[in-house]
Amino acid sequence: MQDRCLNSTRWVITAQLVERALTHIQFSAQTALKERGVFHLVLAGGSTPRELYRHLPELVTDWSRWHIWFGDERCVPLMDAARNSRMAGEVWLDNSPIPREQIHEIPAELGAHAAAQAYHLALQGVGEFDVVLLGMGEDGHTASLFPGLFDVNTRLDVVAVYNAPKPPAERVSLSTQRLSRSRKVLFLISGVDKRPAVQAWRHGEQIPAALICPHNGVDVLMLADPDLT
Repeated sequence: MQDRCLNSTRWVITAQLVERALTHIQFSAQTALKERGVFHLVLAGGSTPRELYRHLPELVTDWSRWHIWFGDERCVPLMDAARNSRMAGEVWLDNSPIPREQIHEIPAELGAHAAAQAYHLALQGVGEFDVVLLGMGEDGHTASLFPGLFDVNTRLDVVAVYNAPKPPAERVSLSTQRLSRSRKVLFLISGVDKRPAVQAWRHGEQIPAALICPHNGVDVLMLADPDLT
């Protein structure tokens, strides 16, 4: 399986990371709305996705049929600036025409266990996502799935995290198998500090990011940097 995942990973080094990501999302949204009447997008946290979210209002689409989900969340108070949902809200969603009831935040203020259970229930009836956006940390983690600190074989869609090596330790994350249930998975990677993890991934090491394995393969967009080639 690992070889299949690696062989179906498409690597793109580009100086127009945001523009390329927008193109992927625009095409996927058009296809989803035409074929299924609804578009399900999973958001990531981090500085690189933040810049993308600033530009999403430029898309020409029927926002009333979008549903927004989150790949992970930190267990901090609802309006805490550390929350991924708060970042996305500030730069995009708070002023978006997407109906509020179609923005599905992880209720991480309830604590990891209760929030994971609640989000599992919220996802019932949702089949494949249309686009999953993910970043990657310098240790190869993605969402809140850190190396050696999660069950790679779990069948749960949503997992409670209690031992994240970065504060806060308590988080909620979609599992590798749930993140893989998407018609498109798009990694957005920038920064020289990601070089070792990128190289490990390309050499077949099973870092958490490499375990996301949808049937259509993965698109990895890397901001042009000679250290990432």
